[in-house]
Amino acid sequence: MKISLGPPLYYWPRQQMFDFYAEVATMPVDIVHVGETVCSRRHELRLDDWLDVAARLREAGKEVVLSTLTLIESESDLKALRRLASAVPGDTATHNFLVEANEMGAVRLAASAKRPFVAGPTLNVFGPATLRLLAGMGATRWVLPPEATREMLQGLQAGRPDNMETEIFAHGRLPLAYSARCFTARRFNLQKDSCEFKCLDFPEGMALKTREGEAFLTLNGTQTQSAKTYNLLGELPQLVADGVDVVRISPELAGTRELVERFRDVIDGSAAPRVADDDCNGFWYGKPGLELIRP
Repeated sequence: MKISLGPPLYYWPRQQMFDFYAEVATMPVDIVHVGETVCSRRHELRLDDWLDVAARLREAGKEVVLSTLTLIESESDLKALRRLASAVPGDTATHNFLVEANEMGAVRLAASAKRPFVAGPTLNVFGPATLRLLAGMGATRWVLPPEATREMLQGLQAGRPDNMETEIFAHGRLPLAYSARCFTARRFNLQKDSCEFKCLDFPEGMALKTREGEAFLTLNGTQTQSAKTYNLLGELPQLVADGVDVVRISPELAGTRELVERFRDVIDGSAAPRVADDDCNGFWYGKPGLELIRP
């Protein structure tokens, strides 16, 4: 089983991002997703910067995937997407890497250019017919939506086309929803287009609590996340039995190396899984997402 590092979901300063990926190059991770998926106003790294990061990671022996935005809202977003997803050989350096399509416009562009792609978790793949459609358009790997259950996965695996890999979101705050509005900017009475890049002040998102003081959600710009960390480390034997090829870890401000090494040790059989009491995995079992079920 391979380990992948998902695209960064938070907004970190430019040098901090470069330093993070320099460390990633030395981690025991097989696949690394790079690129902005949450908000097009996050400009600390531009596409050319991401391509430089991707090239360095590939030199370190990693498979690199360029992830696309989840919401396309402007002509400039579309222009960037075209450069990323529809390039043909010789046109641009982006063609040297696999693309993860996170909305159907990216799927169409990649398919039109006859480029293989990863069907990202926000495409909402819940049926074998959708898997077959995406495979016919060029998808070589697909990612199960994070809110899906093991039962759903088993049904999809039974109808999965040949030569198509399956990837699972296995650790991180769950990306629950995306919006055209920026909730972080709204918290400070700012418009999205003049947000003052407030997300830089919240490198792990903004915690949202109920009136009773209980952790409820995490606000991350246009993205709403779970308050708790989704963790399928204890379910790794189930994932192997269900034919999962790749487990995805979402990057964190601190401790990403330790997370990757912990997953690697459990996969290799050199360590037993340890799951914190404040983690969650309820969706996997068809329960409320904030619950933790011990396998």
